[in-house]
Parts: sequence; structure tokens; C-alpha cells
Amino acid sequence: MGAARGPVRRLHGGKGPGDPEGQLRRTHVLPPARARVRGYLGCPPVLRRLRRRRRRLHPGGVALTGRFGAAILGCAGPRLGPEERRFFRDANPFGFILFARNIDSADQLRALTSELRDGVGWDAPILVDQEGGRVQRLRAPLATEWLPPLEHVAALGAHAAEGMALRYQITALEMRSYGIDVDCAPMLDLARADTHPFLRNRCYGETLEQVVAVGRAVAEGLLAGGVLPVIKHMPGHGLAQMDSHHDLPRITAPAETLQALDFAAFKPFADLPMGMTAHLVYDAFDGAPATISPEMMRLIRDEIGFGGFIMTDDISMQALSGTVAERGAAALAAGCDAVLHCNGDMAEMVPLMEAAGAMTDAAQARAEAALAVRRDPEPVDMATLRAKLEALPTDPPDDHRP
Repeated sequence: MGAARGPVRRLHGGKGPGDPEGQLRRTHVLPPARARVRGYLGCPPVLRRLRRRRRRLHPGGVALTGRFGAAILGCAGPRLGPEERRFFRDANPFGFILFARNIDSADQLRALTSELRDGVGWDAPILVDQEGGRVQRLRAPLATEWLPPLEHVAALGAHAAEGMALRYQITALEMRSYGIDVDCAPMLDLARADTHPFLRNRCYGETLEQVVAVGRAVAEGLLAGGVLPVIKHMPGHGLAQMDSHHDLPRITAPAETLQALDFAAFKPFADLPMGMTAHLVYDAFDGAPATISPEMMRLIRDEIGFGGFIMTDDISMQALSGTVAERGAAALAAGCDAVLHCNGDMAEMVPLMEAAGAMTDAAQARAEAALAVRRDPEPVDMATLRAKLEALPTDPPDDHRP
């Protein structure tokens, strides 16, 4: 037990960031009229139409009757450039996603999240992949360094659900302190012995029961910390033996296996507000990747029963063919509510937004419903959460652990 407890204790030992409320409640200053007029110059026609349809939202509020652009976008660096500011103001994306390239320091990160929201004039959601382990955009000293999820679950043993709820509540409070309020987790993909290494130790377990129990704990921990969870990768990525960042995985398992295990892992989470698709082909159902497959989107909605807001996985990943704009248009036509574009490349984002345009009525309704789930963090002392997590017993390491 001592061997397992050591690394877990060290991972929880650092001092947590301060004020968990961060700067989420700042007054968003709208640009003056002359600046708005200047912004039309060089603006693509679709973005001009988006702007004319859009209404500003009250400071710190959620949508009233405005129409969001059907995308969640990244930005290039730690601060916005003038071109980015104009583009985001015109495109009015539903939200933004941050990566390591966007993070230099605590003050800089708070300034960036405020700048993004000020630019669109409302309290837009800001996302990050903060799973812990390899996929963790906020690193020490800004946030706690964690074991990969599969290893942490193994170390916690019978206390995995309780421990992971605490871990992700801590994670959420750290995120909120910088103005970030959506985490692309829980990841509900079932691990297999041959799951691709890029994914395997990000999973929560190899059984349906464990993935569902830990996934629910992760979601509840995030919500308790004031952060919206995003379930991923629908309808299940665990059988993939390729990295969809570079190749298109094909899942050849029979429909019965997928429905009993991989797809079933998502059914208990139909109540959650947001989900993300997988760039995978499921041969038993359709020959197109799930993100751009109307049949797979129907399956997610009707058979899995997920009625929340659905975004794509990063549309610039190489699993999909065609231009970024073509991929985005195909995903929206298939039934996704918004396109996730992560790399911050203006040369890709401008044509993407030309193709994506504004959300449909149904997507807008789901977006506003997701935003309505946002809540303040539960009042709690960070040190108390860390002490509770530290006090949980841990099991000896599994020799077969990745």
C-alpha cells in the first residue's frame, strides 16, 4: 500500500490556487459603435449576417434571444491580436477552448479569459481539456498535477468514485479561479487491453460498471466546483487501435458488443448538458465517421438518448478528410450542434465560420439549456477537499496497470 500511496500523496500536496471565483463576474464592456462599423470592413458576408442577427447579452449573463455562431474556437496565443478580436466579435462563437499555448501565468490567463468574453460581449463558456495526467492543459504551479485517470482509479480501488469526485471538484475550483468553466470530461470510453496508448490511461476502467460509476463521480465533482462537464467521445472510443488525431480508426466489433458495452456507457449520462463526438467509423452501423454520420448522430440522440448539446471532437484532426470548412459543414448537416476547432489558425477559422454560420433553432435551444446548468461552486475549503482525498485508503499497484 505504501508504494501506491506515495505518488498519490505527492500529487495532492501542493498549495491550491486562490479565489475559486476568479474573475467570472466582471462587467463586459461593449465596443463603441464606430468600432463595430469598422469591424465590417473585410468581414465575410456570412459573418456580417451573423452580426446583424445577434443581440448583445447582459453582462455576465446567458443567452437572451441572440444567435450563436455554430462553433467553439481556439485562439493563437496568450493574448488576442487585433485580427482575432475583430473575427471573434463578428463570428460570435458559442465558446472558446484553451491549450498550453494560451497559458503563461495566472494573471495572463485571467486576462485572456476576460478578453475573450469582453470580445463577444457576454459570459461565453471557456473550455479546456483538464483530465489530469497526459491530457492536462493547466500545469503546476497553476494547477494540481494528477496521475493519469486509469492509474488513479486503480490506486483508489474501492474508493475510486469518492476519490475521483474530490479530484475533479478540486480541478473545477482551480479552473474557475482563472475564468474557465467547462471541462472536456468525463471520458466514458471503455479501456481494452489493445486500446491505443493515446487513449488507454485516460480511461476510467475496463468494465461498464466502473466507467459509469467513476464517470458519474467525475461529472458531479465538476458540477460541484462550478464547471460544466462534457461527456466524450460519443458513442465510444475504447476499441480504437489508432490515434484519431492522425488516422481514422475503424471499429469492426459487432453491433451487439457496441450496444452492450461502449454505447451503453453513455446512456446513464443523458441528463448531462454537453457531449463530444468521436472521429471513428463503426462498420456495423455506417461507413462514415460518427462526427459526420447522420445515422450515428441519430443513434446518439434516439438510442443512447442524449438530448444535450453536441460538439464535434476537434475538426482539424486528421481522421477526417476534406477541408476544415467541408468537415464542419458535414458535421453540422449530420446533426452536431457546433464544430470544435482548436488550433487557433485564422486561415482555417474564417472559412469554417463561413460554412458553419449561425446555430439552428434546435442547436440554439440546446446551447441555452446547457448554459442554464451553470452554477456557482459549492462553498468549500480547498484544503478540506485535499485532506479528504488524501485520507482515502489506496490499494497496492496492479502489475497489469499501464
